[in-house]
Amino acid sequence: MASTTLHSRLSHTQSPAITRSTSPLRQITGNSLTWSRAFAPDRLLSAVSHSSLRGVKGSVKPLITCAAGTEPVAAANLAPGTPVRPTSIMVIGATGTLGRQVVRRALDEGYDVRCLVRPRPAPADFLRDWGATVVNGDLSKPETIPATLVGVHTIIDCATGRPEEPIKTVDWEGKVALIQCAKAMGIQKYVFFSIHNCDKHPEVPLMEIKYCTEKFLQDSGINHVVIRLCGFMQGLIGQYAVPILEEKSVWGTDAPTRIAYMDTQDIARLTFIAIRSEKVNGKLLTFAGPRAWTTQEVITLCERLAGQDANVTTVPVSVLKFTRQLTRCFEWTNDVADRLAFSEILTSDTVFSVPMNETYQLLGVDQKDIITLEKYLQDYFTNILKKLKDLKAQSKQSDFYI
Repeated sequence: MASTTLHSRLSHTQSPAITRSTSPLRQITGNSLTWSRAFAPDRLLSAVSHSSLRGVKGSVKPLITCAAGTEPVAAANLAPGTPVRPTSIMVIGATGTLGRQVVRRALDEGYDVRCLVRPRPAPADFLRDWGATVVNGDLSKPETIPATLVGVHTIIDCATGRPEEPIKTVDWEGKVALIQCAKAMGIQKYVFFSIHNCDKHPEVPLMEIKYCTEKFLQDSGINHVVIRLCGFMQGLIGQYAVPILEEKSVWGTDAPTRIAYMDTQDIARLTFIAIRSEKVNGKLLTFAGPRAWTTQEVITLCERLAGQDANVTTVPVSVLKFTRQLTRCFEWTNDVADRLAFSEILTSDTVFSVPMNETYQLLGVDQKDIITLEKYLQDYFTNILKKLKDLKAQSKQSDFYI
């Protein structure tokens, strides 16, 4: 585990550092984020800091402070109210790659699913079509959160900020507000998806925030499960498979980093097994695929399954690092620099994978039931190539009759 204090910064010298405190209450001034072991019901939701004062010299930003009782809060059934059913769940980030699979799995298993989505011009109608209830709320606006949690037993948090947003807005400030609401309203269980090795890379803002959120959740006293993830197989389709089929450039790096990708359907299935298991309460689990792959190995596999070579454009990691340093020089490109921080990881021979034998045993899962990357991509290319062949056949038939 990392040391008790992280002195790395989310971006440049004026960006908020995340400070880890073990004292019951600590007053902090300046652009700091903090968690504390204790929570006070009368102060929950009272102090989520905002980034509006970033860059204003001499400013003191609002504090994130949570004080008082360390005992976990249990949901109280106050007569004549109706007890909350264990099958009532709220999915945060339901429109994302993982979130939508969590929703589908929950509905298939008979859960009453409520999805928190931001108000948008194009509503998430597909969630309603599946049978879920959709409520409008925004983690960047804490006042919209409490009403959405009424009658919820379990929160499954798959959310992360949009690429165009400052990382801190949703992934830290929004999650602090959400956890505080869950604490105050007696939510029975909170499932949080994090990133593997987030405790080992404080130089990456998102990973540092994920680790701090883990600790904030742990210290809140809420019954919880933290699940760290390595990578999604679904993300490889748009990144490698589709460009190869369309004969477009495939962007890769010369990094030796290896990632054990996992199908989000398997992640969702294992998540609900963990939710139902009392043995998993309070634990930190890591889900990883059967094998760790480098970027070049994934591209080679896609080439073989597609039956054609990829037009690979390799971006040296040194270029990514230089770009990050350049974007840190300007306030308006600071958020870009935060997201380019992953280049710091790619410079080392990092492996995002863990042995899964103990996890499979804990959850009662057979490793053979976990899909491999080879099988996942083979199914994709088989289906897509068959559809392309059928389209060509139909096109030729139409041309003949014309």
